[in-house]
Amino acid sequence: MVIFIIIAYTSCKKDTKGQLDTNVTPVGSLTAPLNNASLTLTPGGVSITFSWATAPVPDGSDLVLYEVAFDKAGGDFSKPVYKILSDGSGVQAQATIPQDTLNKVASVAGIASSSTGTLKWTVIASKATTNKLSTAVNTLQITRPAGFAVPPAALYITGSATEAGTDVSKAIAFKKTAAGTFELYTSLQPGSYQLVDGLTASATKYYIDANGVIQQGSTATTVTAASSPYRLNLDFNVASSKVVAIQSIGLFVSAYDAELGQLKYIGNGTWEAVKVPITFYQFSWGRDDRYKFALHTANGIEYWGSSLANNDPPAGQPASYFYLWPVTNDQWNNTYKFPPAADTHNITVDMYFQANAPYTHTATVVN
Repeated sequence: MVIFIIIAYTSCKKDTKGQLDTNVTPVGSLTAPLNNASLTLTPGGVSITFSWATAPVPDGSDLVLYEVAFDKAGGDFSKPVYKILSDGSGVQAQATIPQDTLNKVASVAGIASSSTGTLKWTVIASKATTNKLSTAVNTLQITRPAGFAVPPAALYITGSATEAGTDVSKAIAFKKTAAGTFELYTSLQPGSYQLVDGLTASATKYYIDANGVIQQGSTATTVTAASSPYRLNLDFNVASSKVVAIQSIGLFVSAYDAELGQLKYIGNGTWEAVKVPITFYQFSWGRDDRYKFALHTANGIEYWGSSLANNDPPAGQPASYFYLWPVTNDQWNNTYKFPPAADTHNITVDMYFQANAPYTHTATVVN
C-alpha cells in the first residue's frame, strides 16, 4: 500500500510539471518611436530604442519572448520583411537597434538610398510554440543615407578599359580595406568598365555615374582619357568614389633631398625602375643610404615609406621591413636603407600595390 501511494504521488507530480502554460497575451501598446515618427539615418549613427508595454503573463512563471517585426507600408505582417529579437536575448520589452541595421531593413523594404519611405513596425510576443502579433502598429518615415545598406563582400573590375579585358572570369580584384571600402591600383585605357562582386555573369554589377556616385546596375563607366595608371578608392557605405590618375612615382633619396630615379608602371599594380645609379652621400660622419618614394597625382605629392621612423640596414630583416605605408614629407624619417652593396652601383626597384598582399617593394643591386 505504501509503495502504491508513493508511485501514485510521483506520477501526479510529473504530470503537473509536464503541463506547460503556453498562453500569451499580445502586446497592447507601442511606446517608442511614436507613431508617424521620422528618422533620418546616418552611417554608424546612434542606435534607436524601440519599446512597448509588457505582455501580461497569466501564471507569472513562464518567460515571454519578443521580436520587433517590420513590414512595408502596405504589408500586414503575414510575411514581415525583417524581424529582430529584443534586448536580453528576447526577454526585455525593448530592442536597441543600430541605425546601420535599420538602413538594411529599409533597403529590404524597397526604400532606395538617399530617399524617404514608410516602414511599419509591431511586436510579436511568444511563449513556447504560441506566437501573438500585437494589434498595435506604428508607422515610421525613414530617410536613408547615400550608400548601400549591404555592401559587396568582394569587388572586381572588368571591361574593355581594364588590363584584364571583358572576360569577367579574369576580372581584377580590389583590395578590401574595411567593410564596404575597396582600393585598386591599376591602369585604365579608353573604353568602358563595370564593377562586379563576383567572377561570373550573374554577379551583381555596379558603376560610377557622372557625379562620382556608385550606382547598382548594368550601365558601364566610360573612360575617354589616354591610358594611365590609376588609384580607385570606392566606399559603398556612402556610395562615393575617388578615381585618381598617378602621374609618376619617384625614388626619393634623403641625403640628396631629391628623386634620383623614376619608376614606370608595368602592369598588375607594379611599378619598376631599372638600373638606377646610386651613390651614397658623404657626410662628415659617414655615407647616407636612406630612401623612400614620392607618388605624384594632380592633388600633389604623397610620400610612401616605412612605418618606423628610423630603420636599420635591410640584411636579415623580415618581409614587413619593405612594406609601404603613407608617410610624411620629412626628409629623413620613415625611410628605408639601401643594401650596402648598392653604393656606387646600380639598383633595380619594384613597388607592388596588389590586392592579395601587403603593399611592398624590393631593392636589388644589379651590375
